[in-house]
Amino acid sequence: MVGIWTDITFYLCAAIAVFSGWRVFRTDSMVRASFLLLISFLAVGVIMLLLAAVYLGTALFFMMAVEMMVMALFMVMFMMNPAGLNPMNMVHQPWVAALLGFAVFTGLSLVAVYGEFPANPAPADLDPVRSLGRELLGDSMLVFESAGIALLATMIGTVVLSSHRGRYGPANEGSEPPGLDPGGPPAKSAAQKQQQREEQKEQEEDKQDHDQ
Repeated sequence: MVGIWTDITFYLCAAIAVFSGWRVFRTDSMVRASFLLLISFLAVGVIMLLLAAVYLGTALFFMMAVEMMVMALFMVMFMMNPAGLNPMNMVHQPWVAALLGFAVFTGLSLVAVYGEFPANPAPADLDPVRSLGRELLGDSMLVFESAGIALLATMIGTVVLSSHRGRYGPANEGSEPPGLDPGGPPAKSAAQKQQQREEQKEQEEDKQDHDQ
């Protein structure tokens, strides 16, 4: 019974990972693309847990959650179209990308199904988590700490840059969204459009009174 539920979970997570990965390149929003990529990685993390790679699956959960959240913040602060307000294409040269993606997927699938992997089981008394912890906190400690400092500096730099100047002008003076048409006037909200119409109407009435 446990094996059946394991198989169901595996195929379900595999379908979620593939579908959300495909939706990354089909959505108009950079923020939605970040969260869809996060869902795909989380599904892969569950598959790793099913394959008894406990440390890698757990690390993938924590790493991808933080990384995708930082990416979404970057998209909101610096991308021209973070929320999908304007139509856009997430894929350049779609036919080339589709052919290369299909070729890579087919090659990896053939290797996974027909490849002969060496049988080199680990010793029964080996603790992989302890061994990996000694590697990370031993010889690789400098690399591990340098990566943490680099990520911290990136987040601080993002806050500093976004607090002084936005992509469309100084943050303390407001900013204007991109136009709906290339090179066109900035897109306005419904309230702004209504206010603009009222101002134009008042100007026309003042002009008529002045002419009379």
